[in-house]
Amino acid sequence: MTPTYPAAGRRRRVFVPAPYGPLPPVPPPDPPIYRELMRTWADRGRALPGRHDPEWIRLATPPRSLNDFSVPPVPRGDGR
Repeated sequence: MTPTYPAAGRRRRVFVPAPYGPLPPVPPPDPPIYRELMRTWADRGRALPGRHDPEWIRLATPPRSLNDFSVPPVPRGDGR
């Protein structure tokens, strides 16, 4: 419930940042040679810098258990 009379005493100033501050500067576009290189890589299905790469995510994910490794079992007495 809000009071209908002003509060007595000193008033505190509270800093509340604006919800939308100044925008960060926009980086300049890539030079044409890099745009062409990225287009060539994308056309050939290669990984691109700064883009999501599902194969890398799959390879970098730690195994959930030892059974996730695809190493064939070594026969007993193999000398390894």
